[in-house]
Amino acid sequence: MRYIRYAFLAALAIVLVTVALANRQVVTLNTLPDGLAGFPGMGMFAFSVELPLFLVIFAGILAGLLIGFVWEWLREHKFRAEAARKQGEVKKLERELKKTQVERDKDKDEVLAILDNAS
Repeated sequence: MRYIRYAFLAALAIVLVTVALANRQVVTLNTLPDGLAGFPGMGMFAFSVELPLFLVIFAGILAGLLIGFVWEWLREHKFRAEAARKQGEVKKLERELKKTQVERDKDKDEVLAILDNAS
């Protein structure tokens, strides 16, 4: 299984390097379109940067992955909270059971109490 993972990572690295080499052209990345940047008060949000195209592509993929991970983490919060609540309830019931068993076995012989717990 380890070799399959290494082979997959090697193939992925080859594909990423090939995409990077094929997209080395410098592009201008603007935060706002030219028409919108001309509106009063919007100029402070308008800036541009020149980057190689492969960096823009990889940054878009990375941003999409991060947004997806955060979205799923937030979506699954209710399931994690429910599991934690049920785990707390199980621990409480286990404590109650031990307390009940101790009370039940307090007048018994120790050997009989151990045998009852083993079965």
